[in-house]
Amino acid sequence: MQTLVRARPRAISHNIFVCRALQGYPDHDADEKPVRIDKHSVARSKFVRWCKFNFVGGIGIAVQFAALFLLKGIFHFHYLAATAFAVEAAVMHNFVWHEQFTWADRVRPSWRRSLSRLVRFHRGNGAVSILGNLALMQVMVGLGHMNYLVANAIATALCSVVNFLVSDEWVFEK
Repeated sequence: MQTLVRARPRAISHNIFVCRALQGYPDHDADEKPVRIDKHSVARSKFVRWCKFNFVGGIGIAVQFAALFLLKGIFHFHYLAATAFAVEAAVMHNFVWHEQFTWADRVRPSWRRSLSRLVRFHRGNGAVSILGNLALMQVMVGLGHMNYLVANAIATALCSVVNFLVSDEWVFEK
């Protein structure tokens, strides 16, 4: 991304300047007009990232549901064990796509850095997702006798807001 930003044409969108400023790059080159970064630009940037996060998460939900259905519905795993494995599959899927898409502007490609982020992602998002899903599934399915797929959808939605904040502020920090 950085080489594309430096080799860009003069008529580049305002959002690229915002992303560069958030990365710590100067807000202009010598031959370009300076761009003022205001709270609205930052809010727009956060909103775009939130949309990307939810797009990736939506695909991750499909991965999680497919794994859960396969493990519980076909192979007859206990619903909590199936949930743990399904959430882990979604967590790994989401990490790869968040690193390459959602927070690509903050990521410097490197196996060492990716491994470090993966550990933080598991400690933050993985813990929220797995522990949150298991606790909520126990309440909704175990105590409330709700359908396991419906309960999983509710649990995933409740954990997503916390996961975005953990990712944005800690895992993929600036």
